[in-house]
Amino acid sequence: MHCELIVPGLFAEAADTRAPALELLLARGRGTNGESHSVESWLQEAFGLEDAPIAAGALTLVANGTDPGGACWARADPVHLRLLRDRLIVVPGAAFELTAAEAHALVDALNGHFAGALHLQATDAYRWCLRLEDPLAFHSVPPIEAAGRDVDLTARIGGEAGKRWKQVLTEAQMLLHAHPVNQAREEHGLPAVNSLWLWGAGSAPAVPAGRWRTVAATDPLPLGLARLGGARALALPPDGAAWLGALPAEGRHLAVLDELRAPLALGHTAELHDLIGVLETRWFAPLLAALRNGRVGMISVHVPDNVGAAFEVVRGDLRRFWRRRKALASYA
Repeated sequence: MHCELIVPGLFAEAADTRAPALELLLARGRGTNGESHSVESWLQEAFGLEDAPIAAGALTLVANGTDPGGACWARADPVHLRLLRDRLIVVPGAAFELTAAEAHALVDALNGHFAGALHLQATDAYRWCLRLEDPLAFHSVPPIEAAGRDVDLTARIGGEAGKRWKQVLTEAQMLLHAHPVNQAREEHGLPAVNSLWLWGAGSAPAVPAGRWRTVAATDPLPLGLARLGGARALALPPDGAAWLGALPAEGRHLAVLDELRAPLALGHTAELHDLIGVLETRWFAPLLAALRNGRVGMISVHVPDNVGAAFEVVRGDLRRFWRRRKALASYA
């Protein structure tokens, strides 16, 4: 069994928490570097879709068990735009709480207001999908990548389409501002959902058969890619032991551990440290034990946002005692 983990944010400079099991795996394994990638671009390449933009909307629907058909879908995720002097910055949904009931009320209001001209589906509170009549070059990155930035929500759309979507967004923002859900949120000191982040437009891609038998994640994008590529898509278990218990004994298996991504983007250093400790206890320590006892034949750790770092370790590598552990920050 070959277990592969993708862990963005693992080598952030702020991430100086010690993690003995993980440090041992990295020190004894064979490391390679390439180019830095976002999680989305790493997944595109890994699933053989290097030349196509990530079809986030369609893949989200596939992961949710909904057939997107041949239509073009984008993600239209709820965000809060915050005014700072003369700048508007993006606050992604990861930075605030939003209930499913609030999300569905806002989506229903938008669909009703635009009367068929806009068709949204909320697969969960933070992930909304938008059906498009024509493919458009929206943003290619999720809102978490734009956290704290001053950006134009329709910057990539030119010509008449750009003008039309600016008008649509402006009208949507006015509706959201006046909606009772947002009025109630503001009364309780919560950020209002006052805009949409449009990204990842495209139709469901033809995904070639992949190298993994199973893919486990909370993010719908790898799950959608897994299903289209013939792999078994799994909800991410709470820990490595439960993950191993759900896997076939043979083959390659991928788990996407992206818990560090939000606190890193939002500058929540204390939370970042705590979550590394959680990953060490729940994931890396059990996997190291499984490698030692022969249940797992190889472990790979991918850190795409740090010069495409990747590490592979087999049981025999653990005998290389002269390769001493290093703090995670030293890999940055």
